[in-house]
Amino acid sequence: MKTLAIIQARTGSSRLPGKVLERAGGRTLLAHIVERAQRARGLDEVIVATTVQPADDAVADEAARLGVATYRGSELDVLDRYYKAAFAFGGDAIVRLTADCPLLDPTIVSLVLERYRSAPPVDYVSSGFGFPEGYGAEVFNGDVLATMWREATQPFEREHVTPFVLNHPERFRIAMVDPDVDASWCRVTVDEAADLRLVQHLVDQLEPLDPTFGFETVVRYLSSHPEIAAINARYLKDRAARGG
Repeated sequence: MKTLAIIQARTGSSRLPGKVLERAGGRTLLAHIVERAQRARGLDEVIVATTVQPADDAVADEAARLGVATYRGSELDVLDRYYKAAFAFGGDAIVRLTADCPLLDPTIVSLVLERYRSAPPVDYVSSGFGFPEGYGAEVFNGDVLATMWREATQPFEREHVTPFVLNHPERFRIAMVDPDVDASWCRVTVDEAADLRLVQHLVDQLEPLDPTFGFETVVRYLSSHPEIAAINARYLKDRAARGG
């Protein structure tokens, strides 16, 4: 069984173009998530799945500089990109990660994988909504990925990879891994310019003290610095209004 982490990354974001190649602490956001993913227990390989668009040559070049392989596929049909990347690299269990979560905590990935491999057996596991936004990790097997690829028809399902599973709980064995304390009030993903400023601040402040700082350190810091948490807080409200 090969456990493959696939990081989706492209420069064509509508809200913050080129964000995966923006820098925090002197390194690209893509570098941060690649390095953090490589520290997770239970992964055999980490790859980057980007698009065939010429603008994403820079993403492939950065992945090569980081020493990880790249698969290039559809820009908008991300599910197709994931399926073909998993097939190309022989993944039996696939961990889905996104480059807009640069402060990924390897411990969360390890916990999700541990639950996936434990009894009772499941088809799909994700980090729960109790974690800060920006610490997402999902794992599913190759059969589930093939089913999604064959049967998902809605544009949202193709763009976001896993909604088909979550929309059909009667067909799949689904589990979630939640933190001990609800930290969903934190937002550490990067979709907007304000998100980038917050992540850059966290890296500047926390990395010199602990280069491997995890989500608990981030939550403590934002709890004691509400003015920093407020930088992108309005996007959390938007997320709540959308119901997800």
